[in-house]
Amino acid sequence: MAATATKSDPVASLLPDAIRQCRKQRRQKKMADSTGASLTGGEVLARAFALRRVLRRHFLAGDESNVGIIMPPTVAGAVVNLALALDRRTPVNLNFVLSAEALQQSIEQAGIRHVITSRKVLERLSLSFDAETIILEDIPPLVSKRDKAVAGVMGMVLPQSLLIRRLGVDKVHENDLFTVLFTSGATGEPKGVMLSHRNIASNCRAMAHRIGIREDDVLVGVLPFFHAFGLTVTLWMPLISNASVAYHTSPLEPDAIGKVAREHRGTIILATPTLLRLYTKQINAEDFKWVTMAATGAERLKPEIASRFEAKFGTRPFEGYGTTETSPAIAFNVPADRWDGDGEAPIKAGTVGQPIPGVTIRVVDRETGQKAAPGQEGVLWVSGPNVMLGYLDRPDLTASVLQDGWYNTGDIVIVDEEGFITITGRQSQFSKVAGETIPHLLIEERIAHVLAEYDDEELHAAVTAVPHARRGERIVVVHSPLPVSPDNITHRLRELGLPMLFIPSPDSFVEVESLPVLGSGKVDLRALRAIAQAAFDEQGDRVAGGGSAARRQGI
Repeated sequence: MAATATKSDPVASLLPDAIRQCRKQRRQKKMADSTGASLTGGEVLARAFALRRVLRRHFLAGDESNVGIIMPPTVAGAVVNLALALDRRTPVNLNFVLSAEALQQSIEQAGIRHVITSRKVLERLSLSFDAETIILEDIPPLVSKRDKAVAGVMGMVLPQSLLIRRLGVDKVHENDLFTVLFTSGATGEPKGVMLSHRNIASNCRAMAHRIGIREDDVLVGVLPFFHAFGLTVTLWMPLISNASVAYHTSPLEPDAIGKVAREHRGTIILATPTLLRLYTKQINAEDFKWVTMAATGAERLKPEIASRFEAKFGTRPFEGYGTTETSPAIAFNVPADRWDGDGEAPIKAGTVGQPIPGVTIRVVDRETGQKAAPGQEGVLWVSGPNVMLGYLDRPDLTASVLQDGWYNTGDIVIVDEEGFITITGRQSQFSKVAGETIPHLLIEERIAHVLAEYDDEELHAAVTAVPHARRGERIVVVHSPLPVSPDNITHRLRELGLPMLFIPSPDSFVEVESLPVLGSGKVDLRALRAIAQAAFDEQGDRVAGGGSAARRQGI
């Protein structure tokens, strides 16, 4: 089947819009962060123009296109991204939670000569890589009085049409490269996802429309800029809309996030369900007093997480869905108080919503390759202005997922008659056990249901698999300390009617101190598999001391 949004495709570069919007809000607070930085729209432009001049004069050669950035979500990180984009260079926000090897591979793949970062970041993360560094703390002494004067004129005085022509952003083609985002490398070395001006611009505009961005909205930006939602929704969308944003450097620090949300009256927060669980447990209700919208993605939003968040903060979280390769948003639910269209708000519990404006989807049967009927499970394909240009220098990988403008997400979904999408799993998150296809997500949900009976809010268990000589694969549950034994869990799974083939044996449970997570707060599937592999031999049998080895690999 196929479904599409009714709005026409929004396209073209977002840089003129960013200039116009910051000019419009030149005396209003546009962005702030937990370091105490706070800039109006005019100050954002002036800082970006001054930095652009210094970078051109002291550091970056004229032919230097791709420039690396290692910065957490902060005002400084946002200004660096804007300065490079206004200089018609390609900002590459590097994934600094990758291994040193993967980080260096990213730098080499993108041909990066310089990485912009800060001394504090380098010290805190203990990073090392082979590229020249530009330290932000060293920039202020290089900013001359002339730089400040010119930047002030460009930011506040020069007519917008003349400024846009002077910068050359009016000559930017919509299919020109805007940025490169590197995936986490869960299946090997990281892949560079090339996103165009059209990709990012269309997604920003569609998301602003779908969310219903308002003038008094303040986004709480906690997702890193190397994360597609962090880059699009919490960096560029506020720059081209009338909303503002308040950043904190890490999504894993609830106390600081609560303080930022309280001080800046944050109204919107985007986070994974794992993070919302953490915030519900550790953030005071008063800190999220102004939050009227909590959007999640990357993982299934379990009803118990949504209910606990709503009970404490008065706002029920809802789900959206996207991938790095789609810039990232594909679909979103819209709460009733945000919907200004005709009829009822497009929201349905248990789904990730309908396609956003401009995006078309189709579902293909995994076995036959034919279009699936409504309600039939299959692989989701996506087409629209948000679909990536391809993988950097990997035409083979690009061809494996892109066909005639359609992107194969690899996600298994069901789409109903109204176009609402339900994610049932990923092709990579299914196992073949005794010839049967076993969905990891279903097992995780049933285990979570059992643990919820103990009124326990901790994130406990995730499912993966290891090869097994006789059965093809063995289902493995990696878990932090449980409130009940694996024997009791498997017993309850049988009572709940889960097929016997789906139920992991009690000796397939591997305990770690805590589940491995990525910088975005999403469970690290690659690390999960490594933990499981350390506990079982090549035949799929439990090894002596395997639990200890697995625990050492946990984080």
